[in-house]
Amino acid sequence: MPDFEKILREVKHPGRGDRDIVELGMVKDVAVDGAKAVITLGFPKRRDPLTEYLVGSVRAAVIRNCPELESVEVKTVVDEAAEKAKKDELGTEMVEQVKHIVAVASGKGGVGKSTVAVNLAIALARLGYRVGLADADVYGPSIPTMTATEGETPLMEQTESGDWLVPIEKYGVKWMSIGYFAERGQALIWRGPMACGALKQMILQVKWGELDFLLVDMPPGTGDIHISFLQDVPVEGAVVVTTPQNVALADVEKSVAMLNNPGIGKPIFGLVENMSWFTPAELPENKYYIFGRDGGKAMAERLGLELLGQIPLVQGIRENGDKGEPTALGTGPDGEAFLALARRLAEKLG
Repeated sequence: MPDFEKILREVKHPGRGDRDIVELGMVKDVAVDGAKAVITLGFPKRRDPLTEYLVGSVRAAVIRNCPELESVEVKTVVDEAAEKAKKDELGTEMVEQVKHIVAVASGKGGVGKSTVAVNLAIALARLGYRVGLADADVYGPSIPTMTATEGETPLMEQTESGDWLVPIEKYGVKWMSIGYFAERGQALIWRGPMACGALKQMILQVKWGELDFLLVDMPPGTGDIHISFLQDVPVEGAVVVTTPQNVALADVEKSVAMLNNPGIGKPIFGLVENMSWFTPAELPENKYYIFGRDGGKAMAERLGLELLGQIPLVQGIRENGDKGEPTALGTGPDGEAFLALARRLAEKLG
């Protein structure tokens, strides 16, 4: 029998002083039947904003330490004898003061969607707008690294109406990401409904305050998580990111089709072509179309979408992103491209 107490002590609750869930008395039962394990966690009536994160972390810890198990299930129960909380579902009160909620989406990974989202947020802030960004890519959160906010943990504010996460603020933008609660290198092993729940918590259970723009860095793809999220969160519309390559453009149509689906019906504000050309920092006027030329422009015309902007590939974008100093803070051709993109989006939304 594995030492489940030792295994579960690996799971810390970031909102409770990083105390482990065993110490906090949250582990209510561990049952093993052959190659199947069922762990039951207890939560108070008041909704814990990190419920989905803790459930996923427990499952990941058990799978990592017990490879002999074929099935690991994590259940949750209300840890009080009183009746269930009056309101278990997340409401939208925390985003009622947000003017525009904009999803930044892509049909596939590797097109620089998160880079565009982060730099667009900063560019909007530079233009004087109040901006927040929710890192909804629960499987590969990158915002903490790209903003040099790794190691920071959002505070949890308790009120009579519930518990709310307080976003990290830097570069004039409010940031929230599941990456703030996961240890470095920790794999988040979540099933679809669990991941969707965590994704919604990163937006609806955050104390955003008054914002002009809340950008949502969506996971790549067009699966059930995306559909459930877009149906449950009051997203106004989306910006779709691609590169000029045919392999990326083919997946753009999937994103467009998903957003245009009658069951979702979210307007697409336009297309952003990332890595449009390579420009050496020392020769800013030179353009080398290493991934093809104007593929995004042609796609936008064919789909009846506006091409909101073309972002050049400059070595500084990657270097600055790795250092947590987004390129939109600067004045190079890449920084100017993001400012132009921000101006056009702001003009479009009014």
